[in-house]
Amino acid sequence: MEVTITTTDLSYWLNWRVLLCAVSVLASMFLASFIIWKYDGWKRAEHNQGGAPDRALFLRHDEAWKTCLKQIHPGWLTAFRIISFSLLLTTLTVKLIEHGGHMFFFYTQWTLTLVTVYFGHQKCRNCVEVDNVEIDEEDGSNSYRPLPGQRTTDKCGIKEFSDPQEQKCVLQAAGIFSHLFEVIFQMSAGAVMLTDCVYWFIIFPFLTIRDYTLSFMTVNVHTLNFALLLGDTALNCLQVPWYRISYFILWTSAFVIFQWVLHACFSVWWPYPFLDLSSPYSPLWYFLMGLMHIPCYSIFMLLVQTKQSLYSRFFPDSYMCGR
Repeated sequence: MEVTITTTDLSYWLNWRVLLCAVSVLASMFLASFIIWKYDGWKRAEHNQGGAPDRALFLRHDEAWKTCLKQIHPGWLTAFRIISFSLLLTTLTVKLIEHGGHMFFFYTQWTLTLVTVYFGHQKCRNCVEVDNVEIDEEDGSNSYRPLPGQRTTDKCGIKEFSDPQEQKCVLQAAGIFSHLFEVIFQMSAGAVMLTDCVYWFIIFPFLTIRDYTLSFMTVNVHTLNFALLLGDTALNCLQVPWYRISYFILWTSAFVIFQWVLHACFSVWWPYPFLDLSSPYSPLWYFLMGLMHIPCYSIFMLLVQTKQSLYSRFFPDSYMCGR
């Protein structure tokens, strides 16, 4: 869709519509940053003065790579992530060859890249950790729960005290990289839901976007990332707490600001019609798009909670997440 007003003109930006949109985006970023500062586990861990940590705020070091059921060897999750990474990287490469750097003009490709980075990192991490599991088994211990009848000494990220009176499990805060890629998983969850919902329920039936026609690759991009992320969620032990929506909001806000800076410097078309600030309805569009973050993230959070409820109900002795 071609712009009707030159975006490099000062008059394009100095009006009430842009002011309202800017206030809504910046206010969302400020609120998201405040929630991260107040609730995020690693920040609270730094200031914890010896009190008992909140389980929901911490990622144990093994939760990034272990499976949710003890009968499923972590190697299966590793294999799934290797296959997922290969499929996503292939898709990303094909899109890059077809469109070049222009592909990153779209939020969809930002999300695809984010999901690819998640699976790529987790693939490498799983390979290292699962290799350590096998080494530990040779020493008579292992860092995952094996099948019944196998020799086991569970060390799933838990420290044990030698004093019987003090023998209790202490949750370990994850390292910076574990924390970072847990956040990437949660950002990906929200971004994938937002991308696919906006495309299939708004863009595809009602809007037309330049250089973005329905094709095999388009359908692939808007279904593959969700399917693979859902499969990973069914196997992993990662949590999706409500306050991590803040990172998702910051991710989308970064894309919007990137578009603003780009259009202020160059007179180019908008990748999505509802981002065009020349429309009298642009403040409403921005508000609705911002509001969509809540149901999109909530749906994925509900999927994780449903998985946890079903697994703990039907596999009470095998379910390991949160233990």
